[in-house]
Amino acid sequence: MRIFVAGATGAIGKRLLPQLAERGHEVVGMTRSKAKADLVSELGARPALADGLDADAVGRAVADAEPEAVVHQLTALADIRDLKHFDQEFELTNRLRTEGTDNLLAAARAVGAKRFVAQSFAGWPAAREGGPVKDEDAPFDQNPAPSMRAGLDAIRYLERAVTGAEGLEGFVLRYGGFYGPGTSLAEGGAHVEAVRGRKFPIVGNGAGIWSFVHIDDAASGTVAAIERGRRGVYNVVDDEPARTADWLPVLAEVLGAKPPRHAPRWLARFFVGDAGLTMMTTARGASNAKARRELGWEPRWQSWRKGFREGLGTA
Repeated sequence: MRIFVAGATGAIGKRLLPQLAERGHEVVGMTRSKAKADLVSELGARPALADGLDADAVGRAVADAEPEAVVHQLTALADIRDLKHFDQEFELTNRLRTEGTDNLLAAARAVGAKRFVAQSFAGWPAAREGGPVKDEDAPFDQNPAPSMRAGLDAIRYLERAVTGAEGLEGFVLRYGGFYGPGTSLAEGGAHVEAVRGRKFPIVGNGAGIWSFVHIDDAASGTVAAIERGRRGVYNVVDDEPARTADWLPVLAEVLGAKPPRHAPRWLARFFVGDAGLTMMTTARGASNAKARRELGWEPRWQSWRKGFREGLGTA
């Protein structure tokens, strides 16, 4: 299959391109940086240069590739550190999830592509009520933290646009929190260093539930969706959603760090804002049952417990 991957040199793109090439697909990888074109080639794809927010450039790149499938992995999350200013940190990613999605959808339709796969997120967007683990039919949060509203609106937009696209079979992949090589949860990564420095505390009762996925499993789930998926939304996460109070001490132990500090909600708000409080105290996890059932996908790292010990790699 001819496949066009936008965001080819991001954390997941760098793991996805080799997997697609190994399975015999003809891959074109889009990057906006000329300096990264050689990396795209090394990963087994033909490079295409375009900024995801430049509709004309995206259109030309996709037209030149003539893909049967387009994969949207455009984000600007590599340097996200400041949860207190969540809306500002996500401003560019929100544009890529709205304007960038429109640009890629238009280009895909223009060349007659059949499939369109886009990145979304599992976890904090879900309603913070009811059970602790949500499937794909669970509603989004109707009352998100103020700094998360724009981000949630962008996710809503992307998911509606992709799954409702005419003339294309649209797939949305809600990934869990990435860990492993090239992510912030890897040796040398920002969040690993924060844990080592005891700058990543358990907030309040630590009841916020996180779903993780190793970056290689995120890539293999994407391959499964491209090859076998049907229109719709899929959670691509591991088998063990976990409270912050449970996973964070394990990560610290794996890293040889001191146990994480505890911070009361009122104090933590000054440092992590309302977004951080949401993720650490009231967020919900996600179920991967649908992806397992309908995509035939199974994560290699079925739990972060083993994944943290054996699969962190380097940033």
